[in-house]
Amino acid sequence: MKNALKVERAKQNITQAELADKVSVSRQTINSIEIGKFVPSTTLALKLASVFNTTVEAIFILEETDWT
Repeated sequence: MKNALKVERAKQNITQAELADKVSVSRQTINSIEIGKFVPSTTLALKLASVFNTTVEAIFILEETDWT
């Protein structure tokens, strides 16, 4: 699964640590999501979308290989 989390952070000039605080996770969790090592729970994905006032689908993109 691809994600645009780093892009969304850059648009709002938010550090990983600041974002982590807003959604009550560690900075390492945000980093792991951004580099694709961790897929967030539905709850966390919704919280992240809320912080950026966007949809989950705008941040997280399923790739064709995710279906197979």
